[in-house]
Amino acid sequence: MNKKILLCAMLLASTQAVADGSYFFDEKDGQLDLGHHLAENAYGFLPIPMVITEPALGVGGGLVGLFLHETEAEKALRMQKARESIDGGAQLMPAAMTLVGAAGTENGTWLAFAGHRHSWLKDSIRYTVVGGVANANLDIYTRLGGLLPPEHAIQFDTQTKAVFALQKAQFRVADTPLMLGVKQIWSESSVSSSDPVVDWIFQHRLGDSSTTSGLGLVAEYDTRDNMFFPKQGYLLTADYMVFDEHLGSDTNYQTLNVSGEVYVPMSEHWTFAAAASFDALYGDDSELSPTAKPFVNLRGVSAFRYQGDRVATVQSQLMYHFDHRWTVSAFYGYGQTANYSSHENQDSVNAYGVGFRYQIARRYGIHMGVDLARSGDDNAIYFKVGSGF
Repeated sequence: MNKKILLCAMLLASTQAVADGSYFFDEKDGQLDLGHHLAENAYGFLPIPMVITEPALGVGGGLVGLFLHETEAEKALRMQKARESIDGGAQLMPAAMTLVGAAGTENGTWLAFAGHRHSWLKDSIRYTVVGGVANANLDIYTRLGGLLPPEHAIQFDTQTKAVFALQKAQFRVADTPLMLGVKQIWSESSVSSSDPVVDWIFQHRLGDSSTTSGLGLVAEYDTRDNMFFPKQGYLLTADYMVFDEHLGSDTNYQTLNVSGEVYVPMSEHWTFAAAASFDALYGDDSELSPTAKPFVNLRGVSAFRYQGDRVATVQSQLMYHFDHRWTVSAFYGYGQTANYSSHENQDSVNAYGVGFRYQIARRYGIHMGVDLARSGDDNAIYFKVGSGF
């Protein structure tokens, strides 16, 4: 459950009718601001629209229902803290909430899911569970083990139908920003293709369906000054997953995911940000779904366009803040893939773009905007919440 998307959607979705137009303008600078509207929201349910612009899936959207589980005392405390917040930092999410929703895109991809998040002891313990069904239509690219150059990679379509579930428990270490925990993933899926040769290979390697089941460790260290639009601090995350037949999986392999973000204030108007990630898959992948491998995940690069057993990305972004409301940015990203089977079977891609943000809820520090991005193969537009990483 992505917190940034969640809060953006809450800003867009609340349907409370208010006659006084000043309700949606900030009392400090008179600019459009929904912070007061959110602070005074006392409903236990919010409808959330979704906008999808991923190049690999096409344009689409959906709707999610957010249920806030609060006692009257918790609701009153949340609203009081929001009213008292001057410049960001207001707490919007209660200790417990549930999401139920569905989304689809123009290429026939769709998803229906439900999730719940709960925390205890002042966020010292967190538990998240998500489950759903999905149908993903994605194009996969192959260079036949390095025999073909990147510009001549073979493209074929895939259709993946899946039922999935995930649960994660995290525990704070003393009174520090470090949280450690465990994660479990399970899915039942089938993969097919309109190409008869590719489909025959799928049936021969994967069968009619396959089960994936894994257990792993997760870690998170977060010192950012604001989770929605940080201007200083850093975030480090890592998880290591083991998928094994003893856990109910049809295939045996391991995955490692490590990522980091850092935000450095250079002056009153300038902020520099950087991010990096490393994803790896260990084990025999001959019986894995073609979408199981890591892929380069950058703005401007189509999802699953560049895949490998190991994938690394680096990003940088320079932001200029005209004032506390408006920010413009320029960003650059580089991604590289590698496979164990062939040292020459490597791909790399550069992506870059520009964007803007508007602080739509001052007391929460929530910024919304648009990024325009380009890579060697794609042009894309993204509706974003936060910095963009």
